[in-house]
Amino acid sequence: MTGQDSARQDEDFESAIDSLEQQLSMLWRRARANSHRVAREVHPDMEPAAYGLLTVLQREQSMRLTDLAASIGVGKPSVSRQVAMLEQLGLVSKETDPSDGRAQSISLTELGLQKLKSAQAARRSAFVSRLEDWSVKDLNSLAGLLDRLNRS
Repeated sequence: MTGQDSARQDEDFESAIDSLEQQLSMLWRRARANSHRVAREVHPDMEPAAYGLLTVLQREQSMRLTDLAASIGVGKPSVSRQVAMLEQLGLVSKETDPSDGRAQSISLTELGLQKLKSAQAARRSAFVSRLEDWSVKDLNSLAGLLDRLNRS
């Protein structure tokens, strides 16, 4: 490979990185806007970041605050504030942890689960309508590439 070929490859790589950065920035902006919309579908007063807490609780059924904070990589004070807000909205409840009377276990209320499932159905419907003309091969390819990016 000549120096000129190497320089061209470097330029191509830099151009590809620039394009990727632009597309990911647009994707993240749209994802944030979507998070706001989905959170409002659960409850008009819910913060977008709290949606992630609800999905973790849906998967795990019940968790201590410390474990919930660790699972999403956010500090305990932030999660505590969001859990308090979700509790006020009637979406989660706290109960004394049977294995440790000093700790509390947080779980979705029936209303929280119902609202979350409704928002998830709307979100899935939006994905289907936006991607219905994509081939299964393209969808799987994109999912695989995003998985690779998320792991790197």
